[in-house]
Amino acid sequence: MSGKDTIAIIGAGLMGHGIAYLFANAGHTVRVHDPVPSALEALPKRIGEICDLLKTDHSATARVSGHADLKDAVADAALIIEAAPEKLPLKQSIFAALEKHARPDAILASNTSAIPITEICRDITNKSRVVGAHFWNPPHLVPLVEVVTMTPDNLPAAQSMMASLRAIGRHPVLVKRDIPGFIGNRMQHALKREAIALVAAGVCDAEALDDVVKLGFGARLAVLGPLEQSDMVGLNLTKDIHDVLMPYLDVTPVTHPYLDALVAKGELGMKTGKGFREWTPEQAEAVRVRFKEFMARSAAETAAKKT
Repeated sequence: MSGKDTIAIIGAGLMGHGIAYLFANAGHTVRVHDPVPSALEALPKRIGEICDLLKTDHSATARVSGHADLKDAVADAALIIEAAPEKLPLKQSIFAALEKHARPDAILASNTSAIPITEICRDITNKSRVVGAHFWNPPHLVPLVEVVTMTPDNLPAAQSMMASLRAIGRHPVLVKRDIPGFIGNRMQHALKREAIALVAAGVCDAEALDDVVKLGFGARLAVLGPLEQSDMVGLNLTKDIHDVLMPYLDVTPVTHPYLDALVAKGELGMKTGKGFREWTPEQAEAVRVRFKEFMARSAAETAAKKT
């Protein structure tokens, strides 16, 4: 895929506008489809805010256009990335429309966080051109993208997708088996399951748990992966710890009842003022700003190392 190829993004929301920025900033013409008029109206402003955050010029904004009609958005696109809400029937209907309206040689990718690609493209005739492309939120700040394959037949499409991602400054990794959650979310939610179980059991409160992660092992995770760390300290030590610990880790096979109870009470986190922790609007905004500024600095440092 060349820098002149048109890219189509399905969804102008949380992930879609960030993905659109990445390709537009790399010189591509980007067409974004969303059925919600307000989402399309907000698109130029949101792209501009990313430009300001990352201190890039606003030429990317001019390369992105919004389209209420899916057919218009995808007609001549070489790559189409679906970034719609995480609802399987919705994604299946989108891919049915993409097969009908997209170029026969266009690569079709889903940004799903957890749904197997096999289920999303269940009714698609030519599955060889369909891949997963799981960007992490926010996509313009987190370099990782998980590219998911189903069978050897769609490996060429995955390799092409990875080349396109490298060209826009992302770091793709190949997921060789199409399983729910892929790699990152399986590990992330295994950690969340244990975290919720510890709080539910009264071992600690949510604030203490978050501090243990942020100020303990979390501080090294950005530079040392879990298996890399195990190799560094020695697998014999890792085994000794596992021999003691593994029988006691939480293995709840469904959503933990503690989380179910919070959701049932309407305690949904920062947006309602209470979740695992209580939040004033000022505290919630401070966390959002802290996260955004940290990720922007990290993105700038990564970009500087590549130049």
